[in-house]
Amino acid sequence: MGELAAPDLSYGALAPLLFTLGAACLGVLVEAFVPRRVRQPVQVALALAGMLGALVAVVLLALDGREATTTAVGALAVDGAALFLQGTIAVLGALSVLLFAERALDPARSAFVAAAAVPAGSVRDRQLATDERVQTEVYPLASFAVGGMMLFTAANDLLLLFVALEVLSLPLYLMAGLARRRRLLSQEAAVKYFLLGAFASAFLLYGLALVYGATGTVRLAGIRDAVAVQGAGTLLVLGLGLLIVGLMFKASVAPFHTWTPDVYQGAPTAVTAFMAAATKVAAFGAVLRVLYVAFGTEVWAWRPLVYGLAIASMVIGAVLGLTQTDLKRMLAYSSVAHAGFLLTGVIGLGAGEGSGLSATMFYLLTYGLMTLGAFALLTLVRDGDGEATHLAQWAGLAQRSPVVAALMTFFLLALAGIPLTSGFTGKFAVFRAAIGDGAWPLVLVALLTSAVAAFFYLRVVVLMYFSDPAPDGPTVGVPGLPTTVVLGLTAAATLVLGVLPGAVLELAESAAVLVG
Repeated sequence: MGELAAPDLSYGALAPLLFTLGAACLGVLVEAFVPRRVRQPVQVALALAGMLGALVAVVLLALDGREATTTAVGALAVDGAALFLQGTIAVLGALSVLLFAERALDPARSAFVAAAAVPAGSVRDRQLATDERVQTEVYPLASFAVGGMMLFTAANDLLLLFVALEVLSLPLYLMAGLARRRRLLSQEAAVKYFLLGAFASAFLLYGLALVYGATGTVRLAGIRDAVAVQGAGTLLVLGLGLLIVGLMFKASVAPFHTWTPDVYQGAPTAVTAFMAAATKVAAFGAVLRVLYVAFGTEVWAWRPLVYGLAIASMVIGAVLGLTQTDLKRMLAYSSVAHAGFLLTGVIGLGAGEGSGLSATMFYLLTYGLMTLGAFALLTLVRDGDGEATHLAQWAGLAQRSPVVAALMTFFLLALAGIPLTSGFTGKFAVFRAAIGDGAWPLVLVALLTSAVAAFFYLRVVVLMYFSDPAPDGPTVGVPGLPTTVVLGLTAAATLVLGVLPGAVLELAESAAVLVG
């Protein structure tokens, strides 16, 4: 009986994961043993240290200049695409922690702002606003989720991909139910997210089993080699289809998007911002790796399905977004439409070396930043029930707070893809990649749905600037330092990536390498 050999691990390559998951484990200990009066600042510092440490580790790995490789017996990829997406997730995670920390770092100021937002005479609501606190368990949960997302984008093995999916999903299910002002709505969102997420995980696991049965391996490179020898049979195509269903659920792609508007609306707004920005990056990172590495030689097996899903997602997101009267639900359907736009980049696999891959990675970065900024602004407009997200409550907001209205207008125009914003540059990149691969009908649909979607973005702008404010309208809070930092960084990045995107586009092109 032979001895079991320890796997060959590159701890340098694992450093981003070690930072985030290590901070998450320490956060659990802090939650258990540190007194409540000092727990919040400790948790904030620990979560930020983990995510910024992961970002530094990613930068050092990228500057090291080593060739794309794998570690952990080939189960984990260390390549340009993984590092670019891990760095994006670390940045979005750190900014999200700052949003969580807005009240945690200054609870007295937060209670004052929340109480000021309550209508006069509502004693009970004033007391609720004064007692409102951010649960400190959100920080280790966010760190675990970020660690799972980083693992998800680098998983070079279908089993590890499934483990990463669960690591990132379980904390999100819990975080979605943490809203205390709208507890029933939040808990309903958490249960719905959990149940539908369980179905998606089952699809992914069943697809994994079918692919393993067809190829005899769960390694992505091994699947590609097996397909090259024996071709893509019925069993493999069925397994691939189920894998795509599981991945598209996490990416909020129609028709697997039904959880998205309810969860976005019910979850705390800062948590919604984190989910909308970072989870999209992780999901599409996994989609790119599975389709390009394992099935890149059999494009015919997945291209028609992805083509159809892209059209369905763009059309459903744009059309149903028109009917929404709640800003969080509107942004949820915006997320569904943007998932379709991202799939046009995935289609552009053959448009030159790495063209579709680099365009999609750049789009993920721009979308994450502008979405995080838009949701950060939603946390500032409050009434007696918490954030004021109904469209009618934003009427005449420019008269109450010109700065908040101007920033929201800027982010909405970026989401609509107006020139001189990062949204336009990202859409142009993925559309060009799709046209280069001959998918011009898909781009035509994307342009038409972009024009439809622009209507519900501009409707909010018109409402803010050309409507009279209601006498009992919401109060616009003055952002604290954490939210100010988030808004400043996201707005600056959205502008710079729209006006001078060359350096980041070149970085994405140089990082468009998938090992295997």
